[in-house]
Amino acid sequence: MASRIASFPSFLAFVVVTVATLFPSSSSQQQPAAAVPQPRGFYISCGSDKDVQVGSIKWAKDEGFTAVGNASAINKPHLLPLLAALRYFPDATARKYCYQLPVVKGTRYLVRTTYFYGGFDGGKEPPVFDQIVDGTLWSAVNTTDNYRRGMSTYFEMVAQGQGKTMSVCLARRPDTASSPFISALEVIDLADSMYNTTDFSRFTMTTVVRSRFGSKGDIVSYPDDPYNRYWAPFADANPMVESHSSISPDDFWNQPPAKALKAGITTSRGKKLAVQWPTTELPAATYYVALYFQDPRTASPFSWRVFDVAVNGNDFFRGLNASAAGVMVYSSMMQLSGKTEILLTPNETSPVGPLINAGEIYQIVPLGGRTATRDVSSCRSRPVSCAVVAMEDLASSLKNLPPDWAGDPCLPQQHSWTGVECSQGSPVRVLSLDLKNHGLSGSLPDSIVHLTGMKTIYLSGNNLSGPIPDLSSMHALTAVRLDSNQFSGTINPSMEKLANLKELHLNNNNLTGKIPDGLKNKAGLDLRTEGNKFE
Repeated sequence: MASRIASFPSFLAFVVVTVATLFPSSSSQQQPAAAVPQPRGFYISCGSDKDVQVGSIKWAKDEGFTAVGNASAINKPHLLPLLAALRYFPDATARKYCYQLPVVKGTRYLVRTTYFYGGFDGGKEPPVFDQIVDGTLWSAVNTTDNYRRGMSTYFEMVAQGQGKTMSVCLARRPDTASSPFISALEVIDLADSMYNTTDFSRFTMTTVVRSRFGSKGDIVSYPDDPYNRYWAPFADANPMVESHSSISPDDFWNQPPAKALKAGITTSRGKKLAVQWPTTELPAATYYVALYFQDPRTASPFSWRVFDVAVNGNDFFRGLNASAAGVMVYSSMMQLSGKTEILLTPNETSPVGPLINAGEIYQIVPLGGRTATRDVSSCRSRPVSCAVVAMEDLASSLKNLPPDWAGDPCLPQQHSWTGVECSQGSPVRVLSLDLKNHGLSGSLPDSIVHLTGMKTIYLSGNNLSGPIPDLSSMHALTAVRLDSNQFSGTINPSMEKLANLKELHLNNNNLTGKIPDGLKNKAGLDLRTEGNKFE
């Protein structure tokens, strides 16, 4: 495997910053579609009323992936088809607006969101808002400068599937002036070897820059890159060189496309090569850095090219031999801030100068978490936490729910579901449900009993029906208000075991049978049962 490890001290930074990368919003012609299957994953044209073909990839409309928001066409000439529509979210009462996509737990995915404002709301500047993946606050979305330049903006991260679904959500900020919007969404399967030194059970990686050095012209992506990563050209004042050797992406853990390594930046024999990359300053944080090197000469016993690699004056790798087959070196936890300089110092015996062909930098972002508590022993074998399963079951069992009931129910803390209160710290637990007088219909699923951290349930004044589940395992309950609904069936006598229960309002329903004596005689319990059909 053509890869080596450069070790650096671990450092954790809690700064979440994504450097937006750009591509033009218009094009004179589309590239012809390649006769190869498109990468595995989801390619969603948000707000479009039909599937869209762009180059080699077919983009599906977003029907079935989100249940909220409105579609809008962008009426501008010569617009790329992918940017000709968007979905926006005008409901200011919702805490977030989510797309839900099926994933495989433990699989790594490249997640990309694309934004082009187009003045859809009649304004002159796009709104600023947040984006969230599962329970992690990813970044702010501010496309103002790019839109003024006639450019769209995209953001990328590498994340691992935490359960059966992945949620990609938008959320308002205090300074959000109008409706959050999105033009396109991609969730692409990555190979198991790619970026595998990062602990994705604890972190995600947001893309800062991905470049092919010594190149000019267009961005390299699919079909050259089978995972549709964008490799932007990068050139400076240093000499450029073209490769004459064949390159196999499978020889590299991260599988860069051969086209991204076909050129490089170099210098003369005996000289040091200094490259200022990326061109923007980086916030103080922890980064994953991967650098790719490949000797462009035809392979032979005399074609060695040996040099040391340093980043900002710190050793990154010593004695690297950039063979014709190519080599990758990386650091999975590197501290960077401000301007970044890569310095290549040649070995005294090297017959040619050093060179570099490509590079990637990702910021390491701690996971915001997932509402994950094993609330009862019977849930130990569940693929995701019982709490999440219970809340998802509840959402699917009720109708007329608030529009933000998608994604993680608790995280990020400021963007929990409407009517849901959760604990802070870890693990996160659902503490309260308050949706009284919300016009809800449907029934309560039996899995609600897995929410054993729940203290209060307020669902009065709705149109809920069916039996009341046995809540006796929810020992933290202090108040249950289910009055003025259409619940039927009997009251389970085991509810008298709820030692902390102080309020049980069941009045004005269709309950039958007998009121358990243990509840009628329970000291300190405010029990209301009038308006039912008890014996």
